[in-house]
Order: sequence, then structure tokens, then C-alpha cells
Amino acid sequence: MSHTIAQVGARESEFGNGGQMRAGVYRGKGRVVVEHVPIPEIGAGEVLFRVAACGICGTDIKKIHHGFIEPPQILGHELAGTVVKVGAGVTKFKTGDRVVSFHHIPCGACFYCDRKLFSQCAGYKKVGLTAGFDPNGGGFAEFVRAMPWIVERGMIVLPPGVTFEEATFVEPVNTCLKAIRKARVASGEIILVIGQGPIGMLLMILAKNEGATVYTSDPMSGRRDASVRFGAAQAFDPAAANLASEIRRRTGGRGADAVLLAVPNASLVPEALAIARPGGRVLLFAHNDPVLQLQFPAAAVGVEEKEILGSYSASVGDQEESAALVFSRRLPLREMISHRFPLEGIAEALELAAHPKSDTLKVMIAHE
Repeated sequence: MSHTIAQVGARESEFGNGGQMRAGVYRGKGRVVVEHVPIPEIGAGEVLFRVAACGICGTDIKKIHHGFIEPPQILGHELAGTVVKVGAGVTKFKTGDRVVSFHHIPCGACFYCDRKLFSQCAGYKKVGLTAGFDPNGGGFAEFVRAMPWIVERGMIVLPPGVTFEEATFVEPVNTCLKAIRKARVASGEIILVIGQGPIGMLLMILAKNEGATVYTSDPMSGRRDASVRFGAAQAFDPAAANLASEIRRRTGGRGADAVLLAVPNASLVPEALAIARPGGRVLLFAHNDPVLQLQFPAAAVGVEEKEILGSYSASVGDQEESAALVFSRRLPLREMISHRFPLEGIAEALELAAHPKSDTLKVMIAHE
């Protein structure tokens, strides 16, 4: 369903005055149902925008399929769209602006913000985008309300020519850029990325962008082919290759300078540590499950001085750079979108994202 800016402006008075919209509503473990819900009302300092596109994130899948949140909720946080209504006092945006929005923004003045640990800020943990119910992003709905701190510091106007689908990558690129910096990936290093789903693919692309030589692994042949196409030096099938041996063979017997683990599998943590060289780093990206427990050989850290690092969510410090990377089209982001679904097909889209096929990369909900 498409709408011109003129049409959006003409209909502005309808938004938030008892109108209804369609939304994919989480109704319990494994269940997202398309329903009609009220269009959010906005207040002073807030913005209402019509969602044009929303990427499906692995975090969405975990919440939905493991039942980590209480229903009802409307998820979706990799989103972009068009402003249709602005609240009193809003001067940075106007009706018709094409925008991309983050859903978390830190306060900028607390103990954690002073130390650039933005994702640990109490204010950051408050979700600032909602399509109704408890705020949780809202991109799986037609309209989203942005709260004042998001409007002030977390929304970006899209340059002409940048598509909404491209813009949805600003937030995931930010999270991956933060992880690359946390792992201290540097030019000339040898990096292994385990897992070539959408996040693992972004980690590989960004590590290569830093000047590293990047090897990858994934059990799906289609994802291995895409990984090499997008810049990996070589992509291994973990069922057919001994990753530690393959990486040591390419590093004079040392091992990888850093291993980036983009698969939420506890058994891969000891393997990643074994692949990293002495003094190397292992970055856990996908291990944010509140139930998952990890075990690894203590000597890998206590004797071989390998580091285990974590990286969670986005960094406001990388906001401008991540947007510039997306807007400049320096990264092959459009090519990463393998499947598009209308809102009515959200259940099928979530199922595919949760149980990908060999050719599945980024799954997108396309509202327009």
C-alpha cells in the first residue's frame, strides 16, 4: 500500500483521533496475529510516522518464539517511514519528512553514559517507540509514535534517493559497528565470523571495511556463497572443515586475531576460544538469552590470555557513522534482502526468519 506525501498531509487530521490501523500483535509464545488496533495518540514533543519498511531482527525472533515477553506487544525496531503528524514544540521534523528512527536513546548524563556504556543507561533501557501496548518498537504496525527523547536525539531524515528498505539497516549496522569496535578489529588482522545470517554477514562486511581479512563459516551453502560474494576471503562449512586447523593454516599456526560469534549456541564458545590465537579476542554477539549458560576452559582466559567480550545493542556514539555508511551505499545492504512480505504475511515472515532456508538472509516487512 503506497501513499504520496500529498496524500499523507491531507489525511494528517485523521491520525490519532480514534482511527484504526493494522498491526502484527504478539499474543503469546510463537503467535503474532494481524489485528486492527488504535492509531497511537501523540503528545507534545512527539511524532507520529507511517512505517514503510521494517526488518525482522533475531531479537524479535527470540522474544516471540521463546516467549521472553508478556503479551500483547507490537515488536519491530528496524524501521523507517514518513512523518504524518508532529506534536507541539517539535521543530526538527515536519509532515512528509522521510525518517529512520532508533528505539533506544541514552540520557547522556549518567554514570554509564559518562563511560560510553550507553546500553547500560537506565534511560536507554526505556523503549521510545510504540505502536500500542507496552512500548517495544512498533514497526510491525502501520503507524508508530516516537517519544520526545527519540524525536530529539534518535531520528534521522533520509537523504534523497535512499530507500526506506536501505534505511532500516541503520540500527543493525550500528549494533554491528559497535561490536566491531568492541572487538578492536584492525586493518591487517585475520578475523573469523561464525554464522552468516544477517547479523553475521554485517559483522563480516564491517570487519572487511576496517581492513581485516575475514573468514566465515555457516552450514548453509547459500549463505556461504553470499558471504564470499559480499567480501569474505573464504567461507567454510563447519560440518566439512576443522575451523581451528583451517585458520591456523592461514595464520602461521597462531589462530585468528578475533573470532566473532553470531550464533546463539553455547557449544560454539569453547570452539571460538580454541580458534583464537593466544591474546586474541572472542566477541559474543548473539548470546543475549537470559536463560543460556556458558562453559569454557578457564586456561583459555587465565593462561592463554584470550579475552571474552560482549556487545549489546546500538551506540549513540556510532549513530552518525552508521547512518553515513548506509546512506553512502558503501555496504551491499540492498543485496542482503532476500525476502519481502506484506504485513498480512508477518506470521510467514517470522517463521522463515526463525527457520531460514539456504537462500534466506534479511527478511523484510514491506508496508509500502
